[in-house]
Amino acid sequence: MAATNVETPIRDVRLDELTVNTIRFLAIDAVEKASSGHPGMPMGTAPLAHLLWSRHLKHNPQDPKWPNRDRFVLSAGHGSMLIYALLHLYGYDLPMEEIKNFRQWGSRTPGHPENFVTEGVETTTGPLGQGFANAVGMAMAERRLAAEFNKEGFPIFDHYTYGICSDGDLMEGVSQEAASLAGHQGLDKLIFFYDDNEITIDGRTDLTFTEDVGKRFEAYGWHIQTITDGNDYEAIDKAIDVAKAETKRPSLILTRTTIGYGSPNKADTSSAHGSPLGEEEVQKTRENLNWEHPPFHVPDEVYRYTRRALTEGAAAQAEWNDMLEAYGETYTEEAQRLERWLNADLPLGWDEAIPSFEVGEKLATRKASGAVLNAVAPAIENLFGGSADLAGSNKTLMDGFGDFQRDNPQGSNVHFGVREHGMASICNGIALHGGLRPYCATFLIFTDYLRPALRLSALMQLPVTFVCTHDSVGLGEDGPTHQPVEHYAALRAIPHLTFIRPADATETAQAWKVALTHRDGPVVLSLTRQKLPTLDRTGAAEDADLSRGGYILSDSEGTPELLLIASGSEVSLCVDAAEALRSDGVDVRVVSMPSWELFDAQPQEYRDTVLPPDVTQRLAVESGVSLGWERFTGPHGDIVGLERFGASAPGATVMEQLGFNVDNVVSRAQKLLS
Repeated sequence: MAATNVETPIRDVRLDELTVNTIRFLAIDAVEKASSGHPGMPMGTAPLAHLLWSRHLKHNPQDPKWPNRDRFVLSAGHGSMLIYALLHLYGYDLPMEEIKNFRQWGSRTPGHPENFVTEGVETTTGPLGQGFANAVGMAMAERRLAAEFNKEGFPIFDHYTYGICSDGDLMEGVSQEAASLAGHQGLDKLIFFYDDNEITIDGRTDLTFTEDVGKRFEAYGWHIQTITDGNDYEAIDKAIDVAKAETKRPSLILTRTTIGYGSPNKADTSSAHGSPLGEEEVQKTRENLNWEHPPFHVPDEVYRYTRRALTEGAAAQAEWNDMLEAYGETYTEEAQRLERWLNADLPLGWDEAIPSFEVGEKLATRKASGAVLNAVAPAIENLFGGSADLAGSNKTLMDGFGDFQRDNPQGSNVHFGVREHGMASICNGIALHGGLRPYCATFLIFTDYLRPALRLSALMQLPVTFVCTHDSVGLGEDGPTHQPVEHYAALRAIPHLTFIRPADATETAQAWKVALTHRDGPVVLSLTRQKLPTLDRTGAAEDADLSRGGYILSDSEGTPELLLIASGSEVSLCVDAAEALRSDGVDVRVVSMPSWELFDAQPQEYRDTVLPPDVTQRLAVESGVSLGWERFTGPHGDIVGLERFGASAPGATVMEQLGFNVDNVVSRAQKLLS
């Protein structure tokens, strides 16, 4: 029972031109009213965007989250008025008042598209190259889900990912990483227009960008087409058809456009890129394009033409819904699983598979993480991810689940290659698509390479899990180039990101439980290369729960006079130091603090129970920069941290030499108490 597309009407050239100019002037007028924005890109790309949306894009403006819709990604997010104009014209919930409020406080038309603000915006773009890589992730998700659920006569997942990218997008390294992987995977349902307008902010692209983009992408394994005139409607329409007919490669359509098209004095210049045209030039542009309408005017016949999408989209989705219902009758188990995947629901009892670890067992937390991942993978079948060529080190391969490749689209292990930035952006795209639970992995030090994507993951509050191993100077011989020092503080500084640094195998298992149930932002798991003892949690810590962010691991007989607070590998060090201090008669409490964010989310009463306000002698211990720990140690406390880079030597030696040893912790504690 295959779904059929709604028949595309015969094209009306006059109406196409009228609609294209409507898009152009909505962009011009909004930027002019805001006295801020980027009018040039929408003016140049309006024809290709209109042809795509009116004749090819499968979507339902009344349900922007329809799972089988085509995705449209405006990677060149500075041209945001292009997508806002399209959303308004095609019947999404974006009224004209929002267009008039472009770039204003509280509007649904921010300066760059934000998916959590504006319905119909698939991803947050603006940082160049990110949207391109997100689109690769969306196309990968479509292929994986199609392989999982499609049956003969039931193309449940059968949609394209379209996008528009700019010169700047294709200069950024993240797009090159993603394009290379997309070509390797042969993502044939990924189609991008390259807005080749030969203009950047600094001037013409020949200042810096003279390579043959088409040949570069051909070398990546993409299908290439060239349109020499971005106003040639027939060529655009035909190019999309040809790209859709390609079944082995992603497609790039190089389209020569004119930035600021229609502006007599600013077209084809960098001045059209990022500032209003100005009142006088706007009037001249109206005259040049024969636009005899006031600002923000949309001709009635344009609305009638574009808002066909409301009935056509509803009909297409209704047909898909009927197919889905019939699918459920024939493939009941698959349909139930599909519903669970799309709703991001975890199967009942999934956490019963989480392994436990014996007290005293010495295990690197990266290895414990791999054990947990493989234990839960059979229950959570939509886990989908991998590593940036470090799977053996990160322990992120799921045994028995196969490798995701062009000839094995049902595999769940993704080999991203040495492409940390592209990997993270692709995982954002997978999360945005829906239906899969993405994770990715690398060494913690290399979060430097993926930080822009991680920040956007947090901004969009995407449920992506980042598995980051080799998390301290304790990794040893690889030395300071591979030893993270400032990274804990840098990651904790990102809003909506949950950073978890488990102390042992038990906390690692609990950390995975948090990551897999967390829906409001990315989770970073910070894991060790070196072995750590599995700690004894009898007594004060018997009911310890990492999900609370911090808890009492071991306690004094009476009211503590000193608090030792630590995360990760330094917790066991504090346990040993506490024993030494207790032998000298000091009442010590050890607090494991794996996640500041989770701890801060607890009620004040709980936090005061763990860190009593009247106990002011506090020593924090962590093998990174001390920045931030003052919030827990207070003005009378101290911090054993690092204000330098690490060194190349066996891990135990590095830790000893840098002061992460019992003698130093005891000495610093005694100094506090004296």
